[in-house]
Amino acid sequence: MTLDGRAPLVKQRATMFRYLGLQVGDTSLEANYELDGRVFSESVVFEGVHGLDHPAAQSIAELWYLIAGLSYYKAGAASCIDLGTTPLGAYGRALFEAALVDGLGEFAYRNDLSLEDTRIEGGTSVQRRTPVIDPHRVLTPFGGGIDSVVSVTELSPALEQSLFIVSPSSGRFEPLERTAAVSGLPIIRATREIDPQILKGDSEFFNGHVPVTMMVTLLAVLAALASGRGGVVMSNEHSSSEPNVRWRDRDINHQWSKSLVAEDLIANAVRERVGDVLSVASFLRDRSELWVARQFARQPQFHAVFRSCNRAFHQDSTKRFEEWCGVCDKCLFIHLMLAPFLSRSALRAIFKSEPLANRALEGQLRALIGVGLEHKPFECVGDPDESAVALEFVSAMDEWSEVTWLRELNLLARSDREFSELLEPLGPSRVPAHWLR
Repeated sequence: MTLDGRAPLVKQRATMFRYLGLQVGDTSLEANYELDGRVFSESVVFEGVHGLDHPAAQSIAELWYLIAGLSYYKAGAASCIDLGTTPLGAYGRALFEAALVDGLGEFAYRNDLSLEDTRIEGGTSVQRRTPVIDPHRVLTPFGGGIDSVVSVTELSPALEQSLFIVSPSSGRFEPLERTAAVSGLPIIRATREIDPQILKGDSEFFNGHVPVTMMVTLLAVLAALASGRGGVVMSNEHSSSEPNVRWRDRDINHQWSKSLVAEDLIANAVRERVGDVLSVASFLRDRSELWVARQFARQPQFHAVFRSCNRAFHQDSTKRFEEWCGVCDKCLFIHLMLAPFLSRSALRAIFKSEPLANRALEGQLRALIGVGLEHKPFECVGDPDESAVALEFVSAMDEWSEVTWLRELNLLARSDREFSELLEPLGPSRVPAHWLR
């Protein structure tokens, strides 16, 4: 029973989710969906491109439309999805099915749902439309954190690079805009207007994480095609492929849409529609979070403006933090990653606080290094080995010596990795050779 004596609301899965249609204009998209008779619409308006209705660009817009629908599907987690006449293709279907089950894996875990039995109907074949684009002109999705800053600054200077920023209709994110301005690069922008029914919420809706990065990636591919660019440079580290928890014989990964598996699925689905003329890959795929932090530490021009705290990026502009909150898992993790490479005073100037010296965050740090009772946080943070190796390094630094509990916690951490090892390439990468210096 609830506190007021009423029985708690038991949410029921919806019956049918339908794809009603996509309208593609010269610089805009409008996507329409229906959940058991309730209609949702989302629009995206682009700045800096035109010609979205070119056949190749329209085909990628249809791929985005499929994945963007999951933001509305999740409200009811319908047992059946009708794609209608939306072009799909074999690789597009593989992408969609994986995004449904694995991209909504955390959503399913938190709501105790199984989406594997969801029936998918409809969908038509696709025709390949190969555009003429320049592989040496690239578009880099930019989020204002250390990862995208490092991609921007480490990419080969022989490439003509523009940033891609997705903004909400409620207003641009100031920390992101300031960080982008420091880069000095031109910007292509997409302003996304999510249906207000989703933003407002409903007591009958299910809530949870969706594969946002995949949606952004596909919007970037669309913008690249519409501006004659042959590359989309993502910024997803090696650790994004590591799951958070094992549940019902499946790996649940908060960062699934940033993983290598997702990258391969996207690349195959894009190739199915436009051929091999466009490369989409993560520039940081074979790099650790520590390597990224080291490279970022060498870029002091960004230190006063960047932000990785998610509380600066709330959809509601009135709820955005003006500074790092200093207490969330992301603040703690970024502080830990940068601590080996920046002085304590430099870190204080950035964060305006010291998450690593805050004993109240010990439980969160335990989870980051893999000795907590809980799994790795459902956040965009590195794997426990990376955090444990960073903690070992920081706890031995003289300027952190009075924070004795860091040394105590380090004794509990276990990792077979070496600090130097994590500064070298890790695993496979799909990055084209001409992107490298």
